[in-house]
Amino acid sequence: MLENEIWGNSIQNWIISILIIVAAIVLVKLISLLSKKVLKPLTDRTKNHLDDIIFYSLEPPIKFAIILLGIWIAIHRLVYPDSFVKVVDNIYRILIVLDITWVFARLFGGLLQVYWGHRDGQNNKMLPIIKRTMLVVVWIIGLVMALSNVGVNISALLGTLGIGGIAFALAAQDTVKNVFGAFTLLTDKPFNIGDTIRFDNFEGTVVDIGIRSTRIMNYDKRIITFPNYKITDSSIINISSEPMRRVVLNLGLTYDTTAKKMKEALELLKAIPKRVENVSSNPADVVAVFTEYSDSALVIMYIYFIEKQGDILGVTSNMNMEILDTFNKAGLDFAFPTRTVYIQNDESEHESKDTGKAPESKVCLLYTSPSPR
Repeated sequence: MLENEIWGNSIQNWIISILIIVAAIVLVKLISLLSKKVLKPLTDRTKNHLDDIIFYSLEPPIKFAIILLGIWIAIHRLVYPDSFVKVVDNIYRILIVLDITWVFARLFGGLLQVYWGHRDGQNNKMLPIIKRTMLVVVWIIGLVMALSNVGVNISALLGTLGIGGIAFALAAQDTVKNVFGAFTLLTDKPFNIGDTIRFDNFEGTVVDIGIRSTRIMNYDKRIITFPNYKITDSSIINISSEPMRRVVLNLGLTYDTTAKKMKEALELLKAIPKRVENVSSNPADVVAVFTEYSDSALVIMYIYFIEKQGDILGVTSNMNMEILDTFNKAGLDFAFPTRTVYIQNDESEHESKDTGKAPESKVCLLYTSPSPR
């Protein structure tokens, strides 16, 4: 019975070829068990990460190579037409080169993961982009070498790929711009995740930086997605990076404020930051000057700085309350738009005697318009 032939080969040869493939599979299982029980614990005990990377890079490709070798031996024991054997040999040449490429891809990926991934969070965000780019380059080189190994004309292939690449780049230019925009954002670091930024009259907090887009949460707690290239093409103001927030106030006092009272007001304003938390009390950071005579007020320009850890709205409210309370206690009145009416009686005895009319009254209205404060 074993001498009977199926497809030109005896049943005995078919059984031997199948057993060779089974033996290759069993050998792979034994290598996996050895790696799990011996090699992996051994590499984990060392402080050097290089052996872990080499183990990670070699284990799967070696097991795949053993399977390929077993199948190759099993196939070449049997009798096939020459055309089929040639096809099998070409496939094996391609698979061997791709298996070696797999080793390098895992090796470079492991090196990046270990020696780049231990950096800060922003560099970790850039790791997937660099890793994918590197893997694409490695696999393209491996594929080109594999095709060259079986006699494919690489020059003609590269020319075809060049034309196709141009067409693809034109069709996907926005995607390419977004990828390069992500690379720019992650390397140049105009902002980090969690920073509040402003660009193109939009302001919000950065939630995530992706390969294609950046997500920003506005003050309504809504997440808005922007293409990366639009952000990189804009002027970006990183609000979170400011050491202090500058606040400018124009305070108007009434025109009956004396020079003495004005000097008192200026001194009171310069002393207020010392009493309010998270406001810089450095004399160089506090400015209080009498700037102008406006239509209805004597204007004081008041400048102070809120420290980075302070809540902007809360500190601003505390400062305004302190200014109001201090001025009220000092008897300093804030100005507001006023209207003054002057009435002048022009009595003419001559006109009264000749016409018998009552004396005329001339009314003059002087209106002072409001000015911004």
